[in-house]
Amino acid sequence: MTKHTYRTLTSWAGSTTGPYAAYDRTHEVSAPPADTPLRLSADPAFRGDDRLMNPEQMLVAAASSCQLLSFLAVANRAGIEVVRYVDAAHGAMDLAEQPARIGSIVLAPTVHVAPGTDHAKVIEAAQRAHETCYIANSLRTEVSLDVTVVDAVPSRAVSS
Repeated sequence: MTKHTYRTLTSWAGSTTGPYAAYDRTHEVSAPPADTPLRLSADPAFRGDDRLMNPEQMLVAAASSCQLLSFLAVANRAGIEVVRYVDAAHGAMDLAEQPARIGSIVLAPTVHVAPGTDHAKVIEAAQRAHETCYIANSLRTEVSLDVTVVDAVPSRAVSS
């Protein structure tokens, strides 16, 4: 079996002298050979920049992205024509619980399929993908799945 290794580089520069509220939470994360680093910050509740993604959002995004990629593979193998996939995922962290952690992640994809596709087959494929998603299987947090399937509207050719 092949072992895959994933490396990232997280960098920050500044100073932590002075008041707690004063230091900058903005940092960069890169994952060579990808050539575009991500600028991240803390959650705004923890004095971060609300214009930048934060690690908590990245965790939810990782679970969502993994589900998408797993689902596309399962759908392809099952002969399901998927034409669009949008996941409005969300995670929740209750700071009253210690140690603090993301306590739940809900993946809520809407899957657009070719008209006439068996919706039950799509939901079954999404569940199979969820069971094999590397990220969801790596998390201690419960990751649940709430799938909506809709028939895609055929696009119309534009005449010139």
